[in-house]
Amino acid sequence: MTRIYFSAAIAAVLVCLLVGCGNQEASVAAATLKPGKERHVAPDFALKDANGKVVHLADYRGKVVLLDFWATWCGPCRIEIPWFMDLERKDKDRGFAVLGVSMDDEGWEVVKPFLTDLGVNYRVVMGSDSTAQAYGGVDSLPTTFLIDRDGKIAAVHIGLANRRDFEDGVEQLLQADAPAANGRAALPAVSVGAK
Repeated sequence: MTRIYFSAAIAAVLVCLLVGCGNQEASVAAATLKPGKERHVAPDFALKDANGKVVHLADYRGKVVLLDFWATWCGPCRIEIPWFMDLERKDKDRGFAVLGVSMDDEGWEVVKPFLTDLGVNYRVVMGSDSTAQAYGGVDSLPTTFLIDRDGKIAAVHIGLANRRDFEDGVEQLLQADAPAANGRAALPAVSVGAK
C-alpha cells in the first residue's frame, strides 16, 4: 500500500513540474511568435524592484523583453530562471532584457535571499494581483511573455516550456527587430527547411 502512495506522490510532483504551478488546468504552451499584426501592446505597470525603485515596462521600449511571472516556491520556475540568466548574459548587449515579476505573497522577505542564492543577474520586481489580471489573469506559474521592441506581446509560454523555445523566440525577435545600421528597415532571416 505504501508503494502505491509513493508512486502517486511521484506522479503528482512530475505533473507539477511539467505543467506548472497554479490552479488553472493548463498544459505546457510553448507558443510560436505571433505575426506582427496579431500582437497587442503589453500592459504597462509601475512595480518596485528590490531597491525600492519604481520600474515601468515602458522603460524597456526599444528592447526585446522576456517578462517572467514566477515565484520562489514554484519548481518549474526554478528550472527556467537559470536559462533566463544565460539569455540575459548572452543577449543584453543586443537590445534584450529579462524582467522577472515575483508573485510571492511573502514579498521581498523570501525573494531577496532567493535571488542572492541563485545569483540572478536580471531585474526583478514584486508583482501584484492587478498586474497579473492586466496580463490576462496569470493563474499558472511560470507564465512568460516575449515582448518585441515595440512593446507588443509576441509569444506567451504557460508552464514549463522548452529552453530552446525561449532561445529561438528571443533570437527571432532580435533579428527581426534589429535596428538597421544604414537607417533602412532590417528584414528577418529566412531559414531553408525551417517550420
